[in-house]
Amino acid sequence: MVLHLQKRIEVNLGTRGNLLGQSVAIEFHSTTLSNGLTILAECDPDVHTSAIGFFVKAGTRDETLPEMGVSHFLEHMMFKGTAKRTADEVNQEFDDIGANYNAFTSHEKTVYYAHVLPEYLPRAIDLLGDMLRPALREKDFTMEKKVILEEISMYDDRPQWRLQDTLLEKYFGDHPLGYRVLGTVDSINALTATQMQSYFEHRYCPDNIVVTAAGQIDFDQLVADIEKVAGHWKPTGATRDLTPPAICSGETALTDATLNRHYLTFICPGPSASDETRYAATVLADVLGDTDGSALYWALIDPGLADEADISHIGQDGVGCFMAYASCDPKRAEQVKTVLFNVLSQAASTITASQVQRTKNKLATSATLHGESPSGRMRALGGQWLALNQYIPLAQEVERLMAVDLDEIQELLAGHPFSNSHLMRLGPQ
Repeated sequence: MVLHLQKRIEVNLGTRGNLLGQSVAIEFHSTTLSNGLTILAECDPDVHTSAIGFFVKAGTRDETLPEMGVSHFLEHMMFKGTAKRTADEVNQEFDDIGANYNAFTSHEKTVYYAHVLPEYLPRAIDLLGDMLRPALREKDFTMEKKVILEEISMYDDRPQWRLQDTLLEKYFGDHPLGYRVLGTVDSINALTATQMQSYFEHRYCPDNIVVTAAGQIDFDQLVADIEKVAGHWKPTGATRDLTPPAICSGETALTDATLNRHYLTFICPGPSASDETRYAATVLADVLGDTDGSALYWALIDPGLADEADISHIGQDGVGCFMAYASCDPKRAEQVKTVLFNVLSQAASTITASQVQRTKNKLATSATLHGESPSGRMRALGGQWLALNQYIPLAQEVERLMAVDLDEIQELLAGHPFSNSHLMRLGPQ
């Protein structure tokens, strides 16, 4: 089969010893088919599994208000069968090859993946490729709509999710970053199969998809297998509207008499996914709000003021934020709020170099452990390419993370001082 390749990149990541003491090279390869589909792979002959993922640059951020929730709904429909396979056959074939497979949708992407033994990689590619050209039958759409509505109800019963969804709506206003990934009861009830078909045809195009693989990979065979299932897909030139949101700061209080806990969440601007300060932001958030041993842990959880408290950095396409969360007894709500803001406002003067070093060590260990799995590297490659259109080896990522120092943290806090924020509270009164 003739492959139409527009570009090809190969990077040697260095070597490591295998069980025989020989040197084994880990290589990165990248190529783009003539229809715009990008294929990436980290090939490591010293591992025993292979992971493959189709990363579609289509998420809640790419929806219009009337079709809110269509990205996630469409993810469900990918498992409902194709022209070649029924829904049962899709799942049965994944089970037959022993795949660890699934999919997920976020504000910025929808991902379909499988982790298999190397001999079953071609079958996994054929399955995933076929899935991404679903039948989208009206009767399946009608039935799955009930499942989506049940899922919305389930998350509405979880205070922390209800609080987060409402916070994003308030903070981002009418920008799609404030839309709910699941949609709302009203938007899903109003959504039609025709709207979904139109969204699918525009956004699930090869020039809007990146296929990533990691582990024991024969790259030439990988490209041939992907070309076979996706080489005929037609590009549409889909793009993302990167208009920045007009964020809304302030404070909102919600009440629910059925609750017996008080919940609060906080959001403020932070570095985007492509901002070089994202590394410092990751370290800062962990120093302040990791679930164990962080500033919020010692200030709120250890003394028994709150049962949960954390803060994280979320980097997105051209936008970023810090989000904090805590839950406590309603009687301690004001005290927890005060302590939380004290920890954040005093961060510049209280964080120490030893805290930064300890956190970097922990994050580097976590990143390396994750990166030792083909599935972990596959996900990292896909997310990285969608955000940066760039490949960064794991060793380089860890090296950059370990280079963060107290001065860089201080500079970050000077530029992002936890201001222009929105606080939201939810409790029984």
